[in-house]
Amino acid sequence: MNKLTTLFCGFLFTFVLAWIGLVLVPQFQFGQLQPFVNEDTGESFPPMRSGLAETGKQVYQANGCIYCHSQQIRPEHQTADMARGWGARRSVARDYIYDRPHLLGTMRTGPDLSNAGVRLSNEAWHHEHLYAPQSKSAGSTMPPFRYLYKVQKIQGAGSPDALKLEADDAPPEGYEVVPTPDARALVAYLLSLNQNYSLPEAKLSTE
Repeated sequence: MNKLTTLFCGFLFTFVLAWIGLVLVPQFQFGQLQPFVNEDTGESFPPMRSGLAETGKQVYQANGCIYCHSQQIRPEHQTADMARGWGARRSVARDYIYDRPHLLGTMRTGPDLSNAGVRLSNEAWHHEHLYAPQSKSAGSTMPPFRYLYKVQKIQGAGSPDALKLEADDAPPEGYEVVPTPDARALVAYLLSLNQNYSLPEAKLSTE
């Protein structure tokens, strides 16, 4: 009986200790973080996303983008993330205070996207990349997301949002490829990914 009591107390102690270390301590350290307000400009960082970008985050999650892309720039002394041009500073907890859930990721089959909206700010580029990844990034292993787009017959002058596709990626003569609402939302989310601002705990490397 004494052995069972000791074993139970051991399990309970281990669970409580793990809960304190993994839940209580991080909540104490980061749970009260607030946006940083620049006193000179009045700007608040990190900036809040638009409703369209928040919808795009759901599309990002639903399509499993997190399995191949991370959203965290690691410290310069640990990695070459900044040397690769993925960001001008390391990511910190404050960058994610509006994210539920946090999409930090664990793999980098593709590049980190923490600053995708800064590095790749062209909306048309993102649409063409989603539809035909290899046309924008030679050798890319990213699958095409063509189901996020609609092939339709050209009416009149055609849609101003039609993708400019070439060669085998182009639609049949007389047709065009246009984004669906999900594709527009996803691109809005990608364009919103921006950690290119200074925080008290993480200054830009250019400062």
